[in-house]
Amino acid sequence: MKTKLAFLISKALNESLSVEEIESLLEIPKYAHLGDISFPCFTLAKKLKKSPQLIAKEIAEKIQGDFIQEVRAEQAYVNVFFHQLQVANNVIEKVLLEKHHFGTKEKNGQKVVLDFSSPNIAKPFSMGHLRSTVIGNALANISEKLGYEAIRINHLGDWGTQFGKLIVAYQLWGNLQAIEQNPIEELLKIYVKFHEEAEKEESLNDKAREAFKALEDGNEEAHALWKWFRDASLKEFEDIYQMLGVSFNSYHGEAFYNDKMGSVVEELINKGLLEESDGAMVVQLEEMPPCLMMKKDGATLYATRDLAAAMYRYNLYEPAKIFYVVGHEQSLHFKQLFAVLKKMGYQWSENLMHVPFGMMLKDGKKMSTRKGKVVLLADVLAETMQAARKNIEEKNPQLKNKEKVANEVGIGAVIFNDLKNERMNDIEFSIEKMVTFEGETGPYVQYTNARIQTLLNKGKFSFTESHLNYLDGEAWEVIKLIETFPHVIETAFVQANPSTIAKFSLQLARSFNKYYANTKFLTNDELQRERLKVAYAVSILLQESLRLLGIKAPKEM
Repeated sequence: MKTKLAFLISKALNESLSVEEIESLLEIPKYAHLGDISFPCFTLAKKLKKSPQLIAKEIAEKIQGDFIQEVRAEQAYVNVFFHQLQVANNVIEKVLLEKHHFGTKEKNGQKVVLDFSSPNIAKPFSMGHLRSTVIGNALANISEKLGYEAIRINHLGDWGTQFGKLIVAYQLWGNLQAIEQNPIEELLKIYVKFHEEAEKEESLNDKAREAFKALEDGNEEAHALWKWFRDASLKEFEDIYQMLGVSFNSYHGEAFYNDKMGSVVEELINKGLLEESDGAMVVQLEEMPPCLMMKKDGATLYATRDLAAAMYRYNLYEPAKIFYVVGHEQSLHFKQLFAVLKKMGYQWSENLMHVPFGMMLKDGKKMSTRKGKVVLLADVLAETMQAARKNIEEKNPQLKNKEKVANEVGIGAVIFNDLKNERMNDIEFSIEKMVTFEGETGPYVQYTNARIQTLLNKGKFSFTESHLNYLDGEAWEVIKLIETFPHVIETAFVQANPSTIAKFSLQLARSFNKYYANTKFLTNDELQRERLKVAYAVSILLQESLRLLGIKAPKEM
């Protein structure tokens, strides 16, 4: 409706403002008696050299459409009332015919590459890794909804100085039997111990640098240890990914690009971009620090590998866009990376986008693996699933598939708790908030959908095409929300922000529950059928919203 209305207003203004500009100005009035949508005219006063009140009056006299019931000029606002029954019929029929495809675009033949999750090998999968994983997975789902082929890449942190530290730590304190029995936990112990000891004995850091250089140079013992650490970690990561319902097209981590960096460095030299600075090799950049490509000892860095990775991915996939879902503390790194690619003459560098996000905090501080201050994601998921199990036993002990539903609700609670937040906000870790199944939570949205499923079963509802002849007042508020769903998905993609969809699902669930609380649905008459059609449409969109976020929607709870 917004786009249609924006087109009419643009026409009334002789296209002095574009449809897009008008759409961005449209507002939802705070009170229903002020209309369904409102257009403020303040910004036009200077441009049109008229008072905003006069502009509002002139626009109100010119716009008309079959979906518009009334237009009022009130002060500096154009307040528009839609033809409720007509709009409701159009929206509901479309949703019920298209079902989960509502808002879906046809395949466009283009690819989107998403670099996300990317945990470090030989370290546990902590709550700190959750954000990149669930934001990236949701963006991949949203991309597919909008017609793209999503290429999911797990750029594993399987290279770098930390492996030198781990190799030295293993050689000094490693217990083969203990590590084989519980690899990640034992490797974390010796990694933390390395940092504790290195604070007392600086020479350990030198040994770690030497060990990593040996690994880079192909030392057999170092490589065997590295491979062992990597394989053990991947097995544990895969268990977590299965629980979260996340999969990848590629697990090519940093190590994969070792043999591809030489040609990148050579290209930088040939293009006259690489220069020496205090013994290291850098690319000079405008308005930001130089990008370091090689250390004094010849060891490569993140930037070298990320350059090689970007070029490899572009040549392999030719994507329309590459998303890097990495914490905001890496913002400078990605600005430098994109700037270097641009200096190299690659215009496609403009299609690369860093998707930063805030930190997961514990007691107001960033979680740190090296200091041992870490909360394991597996432990959190186990606790939320147990809380869901307890909730089911108390409220619905006869429920079928209790274990499956408890897992879906518990895991959904963790994912939703992350994705409902604005991407750039830090999140304070709190098990209590995650296991609260009321308020702004995933279980609240899941429960609303399950409640509607029960309602549809009791009302023996089956969809047949027929027009609505009646619409309740609260139903109109629900319809207006449903109508915005395709726009919500587009916004989530453009802003790379899945919280838009999470917030929509909460708003829709709240709006429906208000309608449900004030209306009797099972009346065994024509009104029952009309109300259940609206309920069915809500259920479809709640399920689809949860699916896009990577969350299951059990039919019973």
